Amino acid sequence: MEAIPKIESALVTGGAGFIGAHLAKTLASQGTKVRVLDNFSSGTLENLRGFERRIDIVEGDVRNALACRNACRGVQVVFHLAALVSVPISIQDPIQADSVNIGGTLNMLIAARDQGVQRFVFSSSAAVYGDTAIIPTHEDVLPKPLSPYGVQKLAGEHYAQNFTNIFGLQTVALRYFNVYGPHQNPNSPYAAVIPKFISAVLEGKSPTIFGDGEQTRDFCYVGDVVRANLLAATAPSEKASGGVFNIAGGRQHTLNTLWQMLQSVMGTQLCPTYAAPRTGDIRHSGADISRAESLLGYRPATSLEEGLRLTVEAYRKA
Repeated sequence: MEAIPKIESALVTGGAGFIGAHLAKTLASQGTKVRVLDNFSSGTLENLRGFERRIDIVEGDVRNALACRNACRGVQVVFHLAALVSVPISIQDPIQADSVNIGGTLNMLIAARDQGVQRFVFSSSAAVYGDTAIIPTHEDVLPKPLSPYGVQKLAGEHYAQNFTNIFGLQTVALRYFNVYGPHQNPNSPYAAVIPKFISAVLEGKSPTIFGDGEQTRDFCYVGDVVRANLLAATAPSEKASGGVFNIAGGRQHTLNTLWQMLQSVMGTQLCPTYAAPRTGDIRHSGADISRAESLLGYRPATSLEEGLRLTVEAYRKA
């Protein structure tokens, strides 16, 4: 892969969370001056272990405009990952989710604009598409989100584009599909499917699959998501600024297939328990990543089988 230009200074909001911590540590390893803003509602200092002296860790909330402004001071690039990342919580408490996912994003955009940030990379979600019949899904498909979370991420994208068009702040929105990898929390009741599956197997239990297991997902290893963020931050402005890009593995797998792959990696033979589908869940999800490939130079490097192996190794060592 081609080398990515070095970023001199960066702020990672939500940088103690799953994806944010991977990104913050990668940036620090490359010599970037890194600041993390996190309220530690879900992220942990453990996720940044070994990098405490190389990262400026600031406890603060994106709902606090002053905290956002201070965090953006002297920063070249903002990676905005802080969010209330849960479809079920967004359904149960849409006002709280709105205050974080829309209000917090708007606070960060204003702070970045006012502090002279060069580029703002916004973490969006495939949830904006809803249950579309167009698979693989490209970025020009009409969004029809099924949950407040999807609505909030779509609003964040539009705000980012407004700040590019009106104020000249270079923004890039990345629509993540199903991200997985080491250090993803399996203990939350809203945890993603892969850490929940792995955790169940390590405990000798059968996991629960909601629905018939034939729903499809496009799984993306966290290392590929980190690289996508770096590419979005450094791509020429004429290719990236104001753009929206799918970030995924580029292949669909059913949950039943995922389960069989995972059993093979872990050397087990367990039967899952099937339960009723959850409200707001999407039936089929798969990404067309050609725009990210052509304009950002993004190509997923980790197959699902390899990513599962790396993830299982990390969980066994934890």
